[in-house]
Amino acid sequence: MPVEQPTLFGIQPVRRPCGAAGLTIQERFEAFHAFNPWVAKALEQLTADCVERGFGRIGIGMLFELLRYQYGVATHGDEFALNNSYRSRYVRLLLDAHPEWAPLFEVRALRAD
Repeated sequence: MPVEQPTLFGIQPVRRPCGAAGLTIQERFEAFHAFNPWVAKALEQLTADCVERGFGRIGIGMLFELLRYQYGVATHGDEFALNNSYRSRYVRLLLDAHPEWAPLFEVRALRAD
């Protein structure tokens, strides 16, 4: 019998914007984020939970994988297409909203637009 896992509040089906061909990574991210603002909120909830538990460092990769897992639980295994190229953009969104979290994340210079 499977153990009931808690899910993040606000998980919704992923919506994919059309016409992404020829756009920069930043433009594709902005379109994805506009269609799926709940993703940033879920990453913020995960980060806040890590902060509350005393984590000294947090990796956006870990947060992405936790969100992928939570999405699978909440949607009973639906595929969650979260582009790894958006990781650095989501960290920046988190830090814009919570500058106090800056010591928790390693942020490198962007290599692509």
